[in-house]
Amino acid sequence: MIGRLTGTLIEKQPPQIVIETNGVGYEIDVPMSTFYVLPHLGLPSSLFIHMVVREDAQLLYGFATKAERDTFRSLIKVSGIGAKIALAILSGMNADELAQAIAAEDLVRLSKVPGIGKKTAERLVLELRGKLNNLPIMTSASNNSALFQTAASNKDDVLHALIALGYSEREASGAVKELANDVDVSDGIRRALKQLVKI
Repeated sequence: MIGRLTGTLIEKQPPQIVIETNGVGYEIDVPMSTFYVLPHLGLPSSLFIHMVVREDAQLLYGFATKAERDTFRSLIKVSGIGAKIALAILSGMNADELAQAIAAEDLVRLSKVPGIGKKTAERLVLELRGKLNNLPIMTSASNNSALFQTAASNKDDVLHALIALGYSEREASGAVKELANDVDVSDGIRRALKQLVKI
């Protein structure tokens, strides 16, 4: 199993990226909290990996920190929470914020995530209460933290990223409506998600 992957970042199309190692390009799905701290294309990157092997696919999920990966692994153990919803949760809030929402039983905030209704939010609180607080405090990956994406993009890229995370086209369109056409994609996604998950 792959636990960590280091190589050259060659593609960024949220929520998926490609890291090339020894001539092989690995497609990796990442939450937006990791996407925000990715380096420029062509620069080295290192991610903690969760690998899923199925009959029809081998899937890689990447995280900037071990705490983020551990939180993802806790989430997918909850009944009704798959990898896609877990990524959406970690895109709307980081590991620390999720732990706080669970501890506070903040069903309103949890229900803002696409795919999470009131019953699923209640299940998250019930099954994860007290478990996330024991995870390491989330910190930015040391070799990625100072390297943010700065390439100009537009709000269409932000829109597609939100839809890929599970938001409806109407929700995504409303969240990006006020963004400039040439908004930086990382900043645009961050601002749009903040609006979508606000209380």
